[in-house]
Amino acid sequence: MNQILEVKSVSKSFGNLVANKDISFNVNKGEVLAILGENGAGKTTLMNILFGHYMPDNGEIFFKKQSIKFGNTGNSISMGIGMVHQHFTLADNLTVLENIIIGQNSLFNITLSKKESKEKLNTLIEKFGLPINPDAMVSDLSVSQKQRLEILKTLYQDCELLILDEPTAALTPQETESLFKTVRKMVKEGLSVILISHKLNEVLSISNRIIVLRNGKIAGEKITNHADYKSLASLIVGKEVSYPKKKKNTPKGEFLRTENIFYRTEIDLDVKIKNLNLNLFGGEILGIAGVAGNGQQNLAKLLAGHAKPTEGKIFMEENEINLFTPKNFMDLGIAYIPEDRNKDGLIGDMSIWENTIMTEIENQKISNKFGFINDTISKQKAEKICEINDVRLQSINQPARLLSGGNVQKLLIGRWLNRNPKIIIACQPTRGLDEGAIAAVHKMLLDARENGNAILIIGEDLDELISLSDKISVMYNGQLSAPLYTDNLDKLKIGMMMSGEGFAND
Repeated sequence: MNQILEVKSVSKSFGNLVANKDISFNVNKGEVLAILGENGAGKTTLMNILFGHYMPDNGEIFFKKQSIKFGNTGNSISMGIGMVHQHFTLADNLTVLENIIIGQNSLFNITLSKKESKEKLNTLIEKFGLPINPDAMVSDLSVSQKQRLEILKTLYQDCELLILDEPTAALTPQETESLFKTVRKMVKEGLSVILISHKLNEVLSISNRIIVLRNGKIAGEKITNHADYKSLASLIVGKEVSYPKKKKNTPKGEFLRTENIFYRTEIDLDVKIKNLNLNLFGGEILGIAGVAGNGQQNLAKLLAGHAKPTEGKIFMEENEINLFTPKNFMDLGIAYIPEDRNKDGLIGDMSIWENTIMTEIENQKISNKFGFINDTISKQKAEKICEINDVRLQSINQPARLLSGGNVQKLLIGRWLNRNPKIIIACQPTRGLDEGAIAAVHKMLLDARENGNAILIIGEDLDELISLSDKISVMYNGQLSAPLYTDNLDKLKIGMMMSGEGFAND
């Protein structure tokens, strides 16, 4: 295979933080190179250097044997390098075609430019199997259609090397397969692809080679045909990873039930949740699957007392809940693990021990009737909670913001488990975590299930939901499907439901 890209000894630091250190690799024409690594491993920094966003401290990059001018995105694009970021860069108030040609065609003779551009765009749509209406407004497009548009933008610019940053993060299984079909067509046509992802199964299915970054360095490289899930996970973390297995379990009684819940926002009165019914049972995990923005977070806030239903009722062990406050729901035995663990789960500038005992303030052993906290007892309790839940830290007194994402999540779950809750609501519990931390969080949730907790997991990673959950419901446009047992679950059916199949249109 002909080499199209060569990266030689590239390093980049931000102050004392070393993002990339002496990285060297190559990409061949007509192959998919996957780059794996935990958050902070240096993947995005490296791609931003390649695409011209960042200047490296040292090193060289050659594309088609020509040296890349660092810090110049326009130069990278003109050379044939394209990048589709995880968060799209599109103008919603323009059409598909206008987004394609903006900043490219001359302002003179616009009509002719549009005509020629549309012909070229339609050729690319047909060639690579990326169906989209050139005249559609971007604001009306789905997530997968916007991604097609981003890819078409790069192809329109005669891209020869395409960088895809977490391209399947918000796609259904069917949309993911459609994307990979397009990638295979691109590779067949001689294009090269660099894929940044954390989904090992997908990487194994689409890539030719895999590079793993750890702590800013290349930890290893594998031919995909000679790699497997376990070996890749070990490379990412730096040690062997042991994943817990879901055991057979008999559900206990019903802990929580909702009846015909509707929820409208106070600002625009937009209906976010429609006629929703669910049941949570002790010793059982219910997974909520769905593409982001379909009401999942509103549901979590309702079940945690952070919002009140516009219509409908919520029952806790047959008793209707009338007081919708986080404290009341906490007192009822409901634990809430928010999606944004750093923003909503802890106070970063406060110490680890203060964050750990935050849910224990009313404990008379922690504070007296005047609200004064006993530091000694509090620190002892915090140390015990952190030890039990393997929260790795230098000191109980250090600011919580210094903890890694995995340790933050273990702290949040651990402090709730210390209260012996009846229900745990976990939103995106492993997003952004390395494989070792993912395995630890999975074990904590499965252990809680065995101990009789009712657990609701809201996530977008369907493979994870299937591995952890006893049942899965799909949320689409504020509606919730009836639960399906995960034993022998048809993954494609779930994917269709995530796209709206089987849901009412109103």
